[in-house]
Amino acid sequence: MTLRFGYKASAEQFDPNELLAYSVEAEQAGFDSVFISDHLQPWRHEGGHAPAALPFLGALGARTSKIIMGTSVLTPTFRYHPGVIAQAFATLGVMFPGRVILGVGSGEALNEVPLGIPWPDGKERFARLKEAITLIRTLWSEDRVTFEGAFYQTHNATIYDRPEKQVPIYIGASGPAATRMAGRVGDGFITTSGKADTLYSDILLPALNEGAMKAGRSLSDLDLLMETKVSFDHDRTRAMEDTKYWAALALSPEEKMGVEDPIQMQRLSVALPVERAASRWIVSTDPDEHVQRIQHYLDLGFRHLVFHAPGPDQSRFLKLYGEEILPRLRKLDY
Repeated sequence: MTLRFGYKASAEQFDPNELLAYSVEAEQAGFDSVFISDHLQPWRHEGGHAPAALPFLGALGARTSKIIMGTSVLTPTFRYHPGVIAQAFATLGVMFPGRVILGVGSGEALNEVPLGIPWPDGKERFARLKEAITLIRTLWSEDRVTFEGAFYQTHNATIYDRPEKQVPIYIGASGPAATRMAGRVGDGFITTSGKADTLYSDILLPALNEGAMKAGRSLSDLDLLMETKVSFDHDRTRAMEDTKYWAALALSPEEKMGVEDPIQMQRLSVALPVERAASRWIVSTDPDEHVQRIQHYLDLGFRHLVFHAPGPDQSRFLKLYGEEILPRLRKLDY
């Protein structure tokens, strides 16, 4: 599969107008894709943002001509009925054929609980996601759909405007069960960088392969997408300090457990030293060394890297990456 390099539009950090301008710049700088998270709430209250992904993707498609765009990830199981997502992404697929990806996941309490949604255990969230994907694809392929699932129902529902080719569905996962499902029913797999190597090599990729084999496929049939967290700048201090906004990503699952309020999440994250905040990021000042560290994820088998930069000056990042990093990456032989 051809290598692709994307830009993560940081919805939690910038307002929608800034985000749209940066995403347009990403296409101009030579990036292949733009992905946005669909969060109701950001990781921090002060200075945080949470623009809705669906209208943003429509605006982005209208302002660009060739980039692939999608969600990383959207939860089609609580705030949205799967039928609403089926309709929205069918519309995007008609308007921007071949350029749209629906990235889905099982969700986070931070985005659902504030709307009064009871937060179920992981087993139910997984079951809901599986059923939602089935319903979305059924609505994309059939007319007059009557669906009686454990969680969702439709009665003679039809999506009237559908693209000729279904929008690909990528499944985001950080555990083996959802990763196996991605291998079995997904068109692609989404995960994030900066965790222990054994998670990818010993748990996630074997689970993905197992799921693919059950469906008579191999990993080469899937787009393996790694949201790669990078802080590249010629100034080492600046590269380190930029990561502090996203310090919440360095919190352990135990530290974040049960946190449903951005104010509380912010309180936990600002207490972390910069060294820990930077621990989830590839922090570099030298382009060759930076590319060498990124290659590690290519060596694991990921072929679509979407770069998330933490700094406030995204135009600076896009210019540096477009001039110094992307050309080096495109010369690699994989």
